[in-house]
Amino acid sequence: MEATELLKKVRKIEIKTRGLSNQLFSGEYHSAFKGKGMAFSEVREYQPGDDIRTIDWNVTARLNHPYVKVFEEERELTVMLIVDVSGSGDFGTQVQFKRELITELCAVLSFSAIKNNDKIGILFFSDKIEKFIPPKKGKSHILRIIRDLIEFEPTNKGTNIAQALRFFTNVVKKKSICFLISDFMDTGFDDALKIANRKHDLIALKIYDKSENELPDVGILKMIDAETGAERWVDTSNQQARTAFKAAALKRQDQINNLMMRAGIDTTSIGTHESYVKPLMELFKRRNRV
Repeated sequence: MEATELLKKVRKIEIKTRGLSNQLFSGEYHSAFKGKGMAFSEVREYQPGDDIRTIDWNVTARLNHPYVKVFEEERELTVMLIVDVSGSGDFGTQVQFKRELITELCAVLSFSAIKNNDKIGILFFSDKIEKFIPPKKGKSHILRIIRDLIEFEPTNKGTNIAQALRFFTNVVKKKSICFLISDFMDTGFDDALKIANRKHDLIALKIYDKSENELPDVGILKMIDAETGAERWVDTSNQQARTAFKAAALKRQDQINNLMMRAGIDTTSIGTHESYVKPLMELFKRRNRV
């Protein structure tokens, strides 16, 4: 991609997503994530009404008078974006490709993070770790992330979510807010998901396209797996074929939803046919009610 064309794309995404972050997401983001981590500040004498669970028994025993631990909200968070850049991201039959949707989501989350003085980092993965950008602050850092989201070309096309999560938990030591952004066309990542969520605050954003869930009736159709390159012909005029395709898609969705529920992970689905504003706002508001 030519440098001037890339700069135009970066600027266009910056204007749109920074505006949304300022107008819509800033307050919701702050209340959804701030205060989730509490850091020890000091001890002070017990006062009537204090929660007895905060009593510091060691200090109390030494001074022969009750003292409590005082905690304060951690003002600075680390936000990590774990982004699926496998071959299936280059699919889209609606308003945009899945990869384009992911780029905008990452941009709006990044601008929301820096507006709240948080660090932001990103991990690109396919069936291997493609690229890791450590968390930092600042607009120039975000513009680098957006630029990479637009022009990055992965070397592999497959998907290995478990490997990405294991790398993330090994490399990012500080507890962070982590957005796992993928179409979840993968299996076998259950344990890695649970381990990552125990150490960090993990949120899953499931990206999908309507045509992945329901075949149109358009006669004989050549289907190509974007990750493996496998080809097959499907007679979409066959009602049984369309029904079986839809049933398999619904089963896959239920499996992912059940997995996230068992792991205690907040999740939402965002389609290429819709605005991501409503799903994100609803996700943030759900977290605020917890």
